[in-house]
Amino acid sequence: MQLGSGATRQRLPPYLVLLPLLCAPAAVRPVRSGGAPALLAENNCRYLETMDVSRSSEPACYCYIPHGKIQLKNIWSTIQVKISSSETFEVMSIPEERNCQSSENLAFFKCLFNNIWHLGVSNETTISASLYGEKTCFWVQPMNKAPFTVHTKLNMLDRTLFLLFLTGILLFHFAHNLSRSITFYYSAGVTFGVLATLVFLLLMLKRFIPKVSTFWILMSGCWISSLYFLYTWKEDLKWLWHHCTHYVLGYCLIVGSISFGFCHKHGPLKSEQSMNLLMWTLQFIGLVFIYIGISIPVVAYAVIVTMLCSKILHYPLRVFGYIGRKASRLFTSGKLEVHYLTEEEYREQGEQETLKALEDLRTFCRRPDFPSWVAVVKLQSPQR
Repeated sequence: MQLGSGATRQRLPPYLVLLPLLCAPAAVRPVRSGGAPALLAENNCRYLETMDVSRSSEPACYCYIPHGKIQLKNIWSTIQVKISSSETFEVMSIPEERNCQSSENLAFFKCLFNNIWHLGVSNETTISASLYGEKTCFWVQPMNKAPFTVHTKLNMLDRTLFLLFLTGILLFHFAHNLSRSITFYYSAGVTFGVLATLVFLLLMLKRFIPKVSTFWILMSGCWISSLYFLYTWKEDLKWLWHHCTHYVLGYCLIVGSISFGFCHKHGPLKSEQSMNLLMWTLQFIGLVFIYIGISIPVVAYAVIVTMLCSKILHYPLRVFGYIGRKASRLFTSGKLEVHYLTEEEYREQGEQETLKALEDLRTFCRRPDFPSWVAVVKLQSPQR
């Protein structure tokens, strides 16, 4: 379930940004306010249908249950549930209905991607529900009992899913070239430093952290905090760009310069092991993007298996080609000896071949079916 907030958004306290860092595992489970009941029975929730419009002013639970047949035309389709009101309201997912810990394999990443971000209130929110996945349930808590409207429709082409799928395909296909590209190294380093400053700062201070386990714990917290911070401020980026342009440009220039200097100091990756590790990481991220970017799980698995097979079979084909070239050399004859003609031998061979060619020409011209007059007309010097 993905949430998209509207124009009005309540700013969260600054200390909440540090919550994922202090307790990272708890970030997966949505926060519940006092207005939502601890447990919700399915009979208390209203089930949504496509093109359904509902209006209410009381706190209510809504669920969408996928029940459609699998169709390839809906490979990038989602159910869009738009909630709007004149006053602010809060939308909370229901962990009992969508528990990421019960998901397996790549489904965990999709569940985490759909449910982890939910904080904040707004007066307009759009929820993307899976068309063929599990049941999606959420709780709407209006402020001051203001009336709100819930509108459900089918989005045939979800741009977010399509862009994720396309990015995953390109990332998986060009992972080998990107892992060995100097341009990608510096571009990714500068972008990484600007967008994930905490992670980049932790990498710079890695030498001062004695234990590897401590470093990875801090790295996990910095990653979650950076992603949380980006999501929290994504609604205010446009306002910051229009009203605080100088500060935004100054931040990007200073942090980007520091990131570029850090990357230049360490230099691009040189060892083959580091390049392969980066390539595998990019390929794994590409596969995760492919899985998240397809609404039909069966099709997503088929695409992932096809991508892996195309990559894995590349090496056996190269081995078979190498063996074939070696085998072909065994059955071919040895190197031919070249004999250079002397000037006398060259003249004799030329005279012999000329006489032989003239004799063949006479034999051909004496044939009964030979059009002699046509040949004579085409000649520049018939008498000769």
